[in-house]
Amino acid sequence: MPLLFPNLISSPSHVSALPSHFMPTLPTLRVSVSTKHEPLVPALNRVTCSSSPHKLVRDPRLDKHVLKQNKIRFVQKLKTLLLSKPKHFMPIQLLYKCRSYLSLPKPRSLLSMIRRYPTIFELFYIPTPPRPLLATGPLSQLCVRLTPAAEALARKETDLKKRMSNSLAAKLQKLLMLASPYHRLLLSKLVHLGPDLGLPINFRSRLCNDHPDKFKVVDTSYGRALELVNWDSNLANILPLRDENESVGLIVDRPLKFKHLRLRKGLNVKRQHRDYLIRFRELPNVCPYNTNVTDLVKESIEAEKRACAVVREVLGMTVEKRTLVDHLTHFRKEFGLPNKLRGMLVRHPEMFYVSLKGQRDSVFLVEGYNDKGVIVEKDEISAIKDELMELVREGKRMRRERRKEYIYGDVNKNDTQPLDYQVDDEYYDDFADDLDDLFQLADYSSEDDVDDDESEEELIRLQEKGSFGWLRQLLFNKPE
Repeated sequence: MPLLFPNLISSPSHVSALPSHFMPTLPTLRVSVSTKHEPLVPALNRVTCSSSPHKLVRDPRLDKHVLKQNKIRFVQKLKTLLLSKPKHFMPIQLLYKCRSYLSLPKPRSLLSMIRRYPTIFELFYIPTPPRPLLATGPLSQLCVRLTPAAEALARKETDLKKRMSNSLAAKLQKLLMLASPYHRLLLSKLVHLGPDLGLPINFRSRLCNDHPDKFKVVDTSYGRALELVNWDSNLANILPLRDENESVGLIVDRPLKFKHLRLRKGLNVKRQHRDYLIRFRELPNVCPYNTNVTDLVKESIEAEKRACAVVREVLGMTVEKRTLVDHLTHFRKEFGLPNKLRGMLVRHPEMFYVSLKGQRDSVFLVEGYNDKGVIVEKDEISAIKDELMELVREGKRMRRERRKEYIYGDVNKNDTQPLDYQVDDEYYDDFADDLDDLFQLADYSSEDDVDDDESEEELIRLQEKGSFGWLRQLLFNKPE
């Protein structure tokens, strides 16, 4: 068959002059190219997924876990701050300097936030230190501490983590085994991931020094780091893969006629993306413990296979099988994770789920939860967190009953106000101390973790002013 434009086709310089409808549309494949000597791998393994970005489908069953965590973020941070003190209490005037650590924006009152949790925190007065004769100031200062119930729960959690010292040390040892090629992690980065792993508050001074046969603390140019001492072959095993036939619910154990991709309930992907995920699953598994990231071609499908295995191992060590995406990005270099880590997590919905609730994204291990959004294997530490949530709910019920008494005119039952309601919040903003450098390694996020019940705070403010008559008349049409 003769060509219509033989001159144009034969001349490469005129190819761009052809109209667009004469140019064939070919699938674009991204092939990683590197200037240094790399091991030869098949061309299929050097091609990454070229499909369009996967649309993130929200899962309300998993999102509720993030919302629950955000509700008690202030409680957990203030509890951690109080437990770090020798006598487990702290003056309010010093606590005002820790707003950034408590993730408390400036307009919100710190005392009103503490009063939101009467079953967790309690306010009390202590005498001030001796002052000169001509010095002016209050004779006592307001402090905050844990209630007896919260103190007992914190002691129970501390004792539990002491009994779990060996298992927690094994988690740190596995993390160091994942860090290639030097098997070393900075302590400043481990602080972010420590609460998700269930590590105690003082793990840097106690846990890291109590197991010298597994790891040791060394000084590096980037700061103090934890370095692996002993390689344990028993720990160098990946999490067992779940049986696809069992997840489908087959009665007879036989191979499927068609290739099946296990996805969470309510999630559908495009056919091109589904075919890619099936091919990705059929590739040989890459053990992250025995495979060095430098031996793999960057942005290859094998490197992505290893990166997914690393994230799966880290999430499997966490208490609730989830963590923040930002916490994983801290270890991008040590674990050999890609630069576009969030894109990789979204691209594999069969293994991970990225929740957009809150100001920072969270990543879940899908296989750690059932179809109802309930964690499959519950950790003992998570059971203590459930007890803390129950204390918070009990405090909310107490505040609701107290608010009803104020609204319905039962304020005259107690003529005297509690001590914690007689304090001016703005008084303590002018105090100076040496807490500016406190919690240098902490997570300074600005997430607002309080609930949306602004009416309660407004009612407390009106009660402090003693002006409930007009509010009662407005809401219930009652005379003053």
